[in-house]
Amino acid sequence: MVQDNARAPFWRGRRVLLTGHTGFKGAWLQLWLRDLGAEVTGYALAPAAEPNLWSLLGSGARSIIGDIRDARRIAEVVKETAPNVVIHMAAQALVRESYRDPLATFGTNVMGTANVLEACRGAADLQCVVVVTSDKVYENRELGEPFAESDRLGGHDPYSNSKACAELVTGSFRDSFFAEGPPLASVRAGNVIGGGDWSADRLIPDCVRALAAGSTVTLRHPDAVRPWQHVLEPLSGYLTLAEALVTDPAAAPRAVNFGPDPASFCTVREVVDAFSDRFGGKPGWRRDPGVHPHEARGLTLSSALADRTLGWRSRLGLAQTLSWTAEWYRAFSSGENMLDFSKAQLAQYQAIP
Repeated sequence: MVQDNARAPFWRGRRVLLTGHTGFKGAWLQLWLRDLGAEVTGYALAPAAEPNLWSLLGSGARSIIGDIRDARRIAEVVKETAPNVVIHMAAQALVRESYRDPLATFGTNVMGTANVLEACRGAADLQCVVVVTSDKVYENRELGEPFAESDRLGGHDPYSNSKACAELVTGSFRDSFFAEGPPLASVRAGNVIGGGDWSADRLIPDCVRALAAGSTVTLRHPDAVRPWQHVLEPLSGYLTLAEALVTDPAAAPRAVNFGPDPASFCTVREVVDAFSDRFGGKPGWRRDPGVHPHEARGLTLSSALADRTLGWRSRLGLAQTLSWTAEWYRAFSSGENMLDFSKAQLAQYQAIP
């Protein structure tokens, strides 16, 4: 893996178009790219939650509020900004919301991805494109085996299926329009936690809200197993892959998982208990007795390809991931400057060998 202190020369001065910069992962990635000296333009909807990480960190970069379903506007933005690197993260990212509004989910995740890739065709200064999908793109037959990049794509719920479709769109554009052009790759990660997420129907934000209110956390599927990882882990993978696509395109993979160490695979209820202990409260949890839409019981990833081709591997174990996350939310509750605190966590992460 490219060491963080050696990464800055690659990114310094590079023009990056980052879609989804107002989201949880996007705000962290924008902060990191700014720290590396990239010239970042963000394109996304306005933040959906209040508070939100993007507002706390400050933009520090050009920010364009827009919808990736607007093909004409995203084409204009690509033309105006002439990016060297495009990282496409904008998405409808919630499983439960995909059941409430499947058409908007497919419109954003499938046609939105097609719009971004169409806008990138013929961009004169473009050096690579990275499309961010999800760990849920695989056909999950609940066999308990970690998913590898060669496994069949699928998806039961509209969110998972839309992300699998985004993978197919990416593959089609790569084969049809990018075969002789700049490299185009997709990345798969998920169940990302860390400071600054206030999304609805997500585990850590639900825990933080319950701890603040002194209430009990209600869990739909407490025994579901997921590959939990700190938000900076997959982001480091995205940066590593983008650099490899530009500097050594023949060796860089075109679809790659960025998942945690297998020791970080654990159940929802275990995460709630461990996070609550670190946050400084004990709300406990209860199983929601209601009838809920289908969600996979187990989901794990193999990151062997990332290790073999990029030298990438996770740096944080689950205990450290939960501690960093709890520390971030405690700092926010105490009124600390969250830009400074977030920069300190980023620097701490980059210092890990």
